[in-house]
Amino acid sequence: MGQSMSILNPIDEIFLQPRSRTRQPSSSGGLSSLRSRLRSLLSSMFKDGRRNALTDDDHRRTPAPDNNDYERFGPFGSSYEEELARAVQESMDLDSQSRSRSAPSPSKQRYICAGCNQEIGPGRFLSCLGSVWHPQCFRCKACGDPISGSQFALSGSDRYHKECYRDLYHPKCEVCHQFIPPNSSGLIEYRAHPFWGQKYCPLHEKDSTPRCCSCERVEARDARFVSLDDGRKLCLECLDSAVMDTHECQHLYHEILDFYEGMNMKISQSIPMLLVERQALNEAREHERDGYHHLPETRGLCLSEEQTVSTVYRKPKASRSNPVGSMRKESLRLRRQCEVTAILVLYGLPRLLTGSILAHELMHAWLRLNGYPHQLNPAVEEGICQVMAHTWLESQIGSSGGSSSSSSGGKQKPKSINNDRFQEFFLHQIAMDSSPAYGDGFRAGHQSVVQFGLSRTLEHIKLTGSFPV
Repeated sequence: MGQSMSILNPIDEIFLQPRSRTRQPSSSGGLSSLRSRLRSLLSSMFKDGRRNALTDDDHRRTPAPDNNDYERFGPFGSSYEEELARAVQESMDLDSQSRSRSAPSPSKQRYICAGCNQEIGPGRFLSCLGSVWHPQCFRCKACGDPISGSQFALSGSDRYHKECYRDLYHPKCEVCHQFIPPNSSGLIEYRAHPFWGQKYCPLHEKDSTPRCCSCERVEARDARFVSLDDGRKLCLECLDSAVMDTHECQHLYHEILDFYEGMNMKISQSIPMLLVERQALNEAREHERDGYHHLPETRGLCLSEEQTVSTVYRKPKASRSNPVGSMRKESLRLRRQCEVTAILVLYGLPRLLTGSILAHELMHAWLRLNGYPHQLNPAVEEGICQVMAHTWLESQIGSSGGSSSSSSGGKQKPKSINNDRFQEFFLHQIAMDSSPAYGDGFRAGHQSVVQFGLSRTLEHIKLTGSFPV
């Protein structure tokens, strides 16, 4: 599955200039033009005044003008007065307007910080997310420090440093504990277990990183899985209730037989039950003529042929360096006393998983011992066997029997604190199996049992070789 990090958002840095009190340049040349007019008028007036001025001799020779002449010309002429007055007034008005324009006025553009809701004064501020901010108000949601870089990460409306966002949201591999690198498309691609949710780099599926043979979790670098003699790996939690010895398993085996008897499906024949290594189980499977087996790992087998099988027993001594202890093997020749020769189960699995395998294989035995067709459709036979395994697991909900019997004293170990979670996992494995025989067969068988009951479903299988649904 893939995931991509939040898109990094840019921050625009802006510098707000202080409000200037310098005079703005005049938008027109009207004042200089009026001044030119004034100079021209005054020059003309003085020229006319000199031309019209009378000397004493002139006064003596020229009669004095009457009042009408004075009013018409004045000392410089009335038209000059009017023109001069207009020019002076316009000059004063323009100068006043110019002073008014150059006077300082507050800026109409006001910036309010989105962080503190205070006005941003002159100086540096940030613009992003459609708002403006004081630099000290634009802070990381995770660490609380100001974000001073040119980019930041966003989750919802929360802002983060790129590094803080990565620490919080960028998935880490639960195996190598490193940040999972993006693939060539820029997506963070990782693997995740469908039940446990363990996330890890795709590389660990190819680099021989061990996986627990029971719960399927991948071994983390700081964890320690134990090695079984047949090469399988087991996590310490699964080891806590692992059934390691054929003798240890006898108590659980009889518990499953009692479960069948309680379902009115008593198995009267005495059928040997042995724990074996993986190699011995695979060899026995190859000698069987009938049966459908879940590849690639077979965990149990209902034998119908005579064979020699190597079973396992645990030596009593164990140590911290080798918590499993040493195993010893014993070869047994299995004779056919009835339709079923023996039940074989892979050793080293937790009690709940071992019990569900026994319930499954005993259902194969019950079908053969009760006259059911030998060549049932695999989806029908494996499906009804999985129904019985699932039913037994459900019967263990709330049970205190979460551990195996000790070979040394016959006492039960304390229940694992994760027993309920393992129980959910094994039920999930059966219900979500994708194989046609085990998965689809279980779902069809389970639906039949829910709808018609177990007895009627078994009768229908015996008569028709199929489920009633």
